[in-house]
Amino acid sequence: MQNDAPSEPTSFRGVVLWLSFVESFGTILLERAIYFFSQERLGYSAAQNLLLALGFGATYTLGAACSHGLSRRLGERRALGALLLGLLVLHGVLACLPGGWLLPLGFALVGALEGAKWPIIESYVAAGLNPEQQQRAVGHFNVSWALAVPLAIASAGPLIASGYPAALFALATLANVLALALLHRLPARAQHLSASHPSRPLGASLSRYRGLLRFSRWSMLSSYTLLFLLAPLLPQVFRRLGCSVEQATLFASCLDAVRLATFALLAVYPGWHGRLAPLLVSALGLPLGFGAIALGTTLPSVLAGEIIFGVLAGVSYYAALYYALLVQNASVDAGGSHEGLIGIGLVLGPAVGLLGQWLVELGTTYQFGILAAALPFVLVCWWGSLRAWFRLPTAEAPIRGPG
Repeated sequence: MQNDAPSEPTSFRGVVLWLSFVESFGTILLERAIYFFSQERLGYSAAQNLLLALGFGATYTLGAACSHGLSRRLGERRALGALLLGLLVLHGVLACLPGGWLLPLGFALVGALEGAKWPIIESYVAAGLNPEQQQRAVGHFNVSWALAVPLAIASAGPLIASGYPAALFALATLANVLALALLHRLPARAQHLSASHPSRPLGASLSRYRGLLRFSRWSMLSSYTLLFLLAPLLPQVFRRLGCSVEQATLFASCLDAVRLATFALLAVYPGWHGRLAPLLVSALGLPLGFGAIALGTTLPSVLAGEIIFGVLAGVSYYAALYYALLVQNASVDAGGSHEGLIGIGLVLGPAVGLLGQWLVELGTTYQFGILAAALPFVLVCWWGSLRAWFRLPTAEAPIRGPG
């Protein structure tokens, strides 16, 4: 449905932000904290955690690819409701039976529904808004979902260490209940500006935004691959440093707290729009932050790596989502492409980790195995970013298109 009105529809914006916060909290309890649960309570090794992550990433990518077709067939609100209901059931089952073969199977099914869910929410975030309004809306959305991430990770440790560790899944179920209670306040379908609306970017501005979208997607692919290479390994990193599970989840949440602060800064400072420099720094610096975390031998060095990685991952994610929604007119397809790329990172990260583990088993050191496995991927992402850079129009793009 097209909408030519220039005014910003606000009636459901706050609901989308609350729903994003609640669902992000429930998502992260599994997506990032389940590896602490599987190591602490089920005795999973690093390789088993990487396989667990690989299954989740593969189904997440599939779900993101199906999201556009699902929302077009059912309408955004009905499709989102079906996905939330499915997540509620899966989380409830895992809360009752949090182990055995049900854990990897249930986690993989959760990945499919999560991958299909987020593009629909992202479509609501910026639908019907011009580029200036999208900047504010995307900023509010990023802060909303990112605020829940460190809170969920930090709270996971005490839950896992408690007498009822399955509370991790029960709390995710409660998050789905709250989200379903908010759903009726969303419109049945998200409206979008017409392609000819005067506030839509055109010509050279649109070409530059497309080039920056390509660059930022390579950077974001690097960040999510390295992040989800780290996620299954972080329990081992902090155990090596002598941390309890409560301390480990608290320290692990620092990365996401820094990313949240980065989102907040980018939301209030639009000077980065249309500029290449922030993306260049992100592409070059992400592997350095990753190395400091994965190979750090002291707690300060690991936390320093988390700060570097958190800032630069925040830049790449924010830019990739903003440019995608701007170029593709806030459609579910834009969110699907964005989340699909995240899903690829969720697959590549554990795959790179398993390659590193295999190299270690062949007799290499842990440090060499991780670096040797990650380096080819980093070089490919740098090549993609460099290619996007050379194809980028030279003129800086304004925030608004002509008209």
